[in-house]
Amino acid sequence: MTLIDSRPGIAATYRELSARTGVYVDADAAVTRLGPPLRHELRLWFAPEQVEEAVEAYRALYPTYAIGPTVLLPGAEEAVRAVRAVGGRVVVVTSKLGRLARLHLEHLGLAVDEVVGDLFAEGKATALTEHDVRLYVGDHVADMVAARTAAIPGLGVATGPCSAEELWAAGASEVLDDLNGFRGALTGLLRLAL
Repeated sequence: MTLIDSRPGIAATYRELSARTGVYVDADAAVTRLGPPLRHELRLWFAPEQVEEAVEAYRALYPTYAIGPTVLLPGAEEAVRAVRAVGGRVVVVTSKLGRLARLHLEHLGLAVDEVVGDLFAEGKATALTEHDVRLYVGDHVADMVAARTAAIPGLGVATGPCSAEELWAAGASEVLDDLNGFRGALTGLLRLAL
């Protein structure tokens, strides 16, 4: 929920998963908790011995049900352009599988330099360091943990499951309501990254 709003498609995927497995998943509740790895959510609905099978089934359904309804969040395209305007690269580091994240970006025509998936919280710091990321933008408190762990500024955007207050408390260097204010915040945050 930093660059894209995938909630409608994710909800549709959960509904289809419920229809196919016979296991009820409250899709509306699930999309309020996006950020952590898929298994965290599926453990709330499926018996332990069913979780891995449910993960595979969900991921198989995802391209058909989740990609089409997804939209760019306000300011996303402008944020990518702003990074490029200062000579930066855009690296997407997400808990979503990389191949699924790429499908979203391709569908929406948002060109990025790298996509690294299947990482969460401190685990994202490895990719941030490997790709020499100087500023991490995220919507979850775990993203601020990733930025701190990688010793870079974390810019929180309150477009996901975490409030501005939660993002500040998690160590965000700056918090925006959405990416419309990104260009203005970028210069100051890059100074912090030096």
